[in-house]
Amino acid sequence: MAGIYLHIPFCKQACHYCDFHFSTSLKYKDEMLAAILKEIQIQKNYLQQEKIETIYFGGGTPSILSETDLNHIFQTLYQTFEIAKEAEITLEANPDDLTLSKIKALRNTPINRFSIGVQSFFEEDLKWMNRAHEAKESEYAIKTAQDAGFENITIDLIYGYPLLSDEKWLANINQTLALDIQHISCYSMTVEQKTALASFVQKGLQKPMDDSQSAQQFQTLMAKLAEQGFEHYEISNFAKNKSYSKHNTNYWKGIKYLGIGPSAHSFNGISRQWNIANNAKYTSSLMQNSIPFEIEELSFANRFNEYVMTALRTMWGINLHDVINNFGADASESLKQNIEEFVTKDWVKFVENHFILTPNGKLYADHIAAELFIEDHEF
Repeated sequence: MAGIYLHIPFCKQACHYCDFHFSTSLKYKDEMLAAILKEIQIQKNYLQQEKIETIYFGGGTPSILSETDLNHIFQTLYQTFEIAKEAEITLEANPDDLTLSKIKALRNTPINRFSIGVQSFFEEDLKWMNRAHEAKESEYAIKTAQDAGFENITIDLIYGYPLLSDEKWLANINQTLALDIQHISCYSMTVEQKTALASFVQKGLQKPMDDSQSAQQFQTLMAKLAEQGFEHYEISNFAKNKSYSKHNTNYWKGIKYLGIGPSAHSFNGISRQWNIANNAKYTSSLMQNSIPFEIEELSFANRFNEYVMTALRTMWGINLHDVINNFGADASESLKQNIEEFVTKDWVKFVENHFILTPNGKLYADHIAAELFIEDHEF
């Protein structure tokens, strides 16, 4: 089984914190869609005829696309790949795009899962982020999608920014729970280079993010969702009734995937490649039947470090059997030695041959993973 990710590089406006690749102009949308269709066809052998079990439309804001646009893409995908009958097919969407008429139209596509970018239910927070939607549109979009029969819905929330008091954060969590959503993704606000937020902080127009605030709100999140029966199955992701994101879970488990569109990444188990993050150059190259990408052959250390980084973030943790089978006994012994200090600190626990982060350890996931990394030729 494998997955396909499609990057739709268009947004109505630029969120202050976002460093993803996108354009706020739809002038060349048709040319972009033609290039995406061509790339799908050119890449038909990348996944070596493996059946596709997940398709994910990200961006950007793919909910900008019409029913017709999406079905053109689906037609090409289904003609080019073998798509599993029960494939998880996700569309990232902004609340303002999910009107009643749009949701009804999307029922005429194979899409069966929404990832809705709520971020906050407070209007002043959305304005601070420069989001395109209004607070009242979030609840409407979620309820309308549910009423239309879309049961597999996840929403994104952000915490750890100056406007978000602990009381407001708890209110965001409670409002989410009241909407009977089975999956929630929550991210700490980070200041990425070359974003408007980074510029504001650098110029003193905006306070830096507070790590202690972020940690406190993350702990509140973990405790509150655990009370309500959610599994914290990945650092940023929570699911009820095992409604895990199949697509993202496959990323963390090292399953192959093909990325389509400008800036999209692909992974085939041996190498990783990424398309150019430039709309004009991407479309121009594809019109000449050429995909503009860079590629990295993954070394032994690359593969080991990626496994450690992704596995440790999940509730399944690092499987020592997998380490031995895929990387050898020496790598396993190195891992056990390096992780011992974190076991002693109660940041990591050892359960049935798996190293798994404790609730305290989840606050230091990136640090722990970095300390477990190896160098090439170390063994």
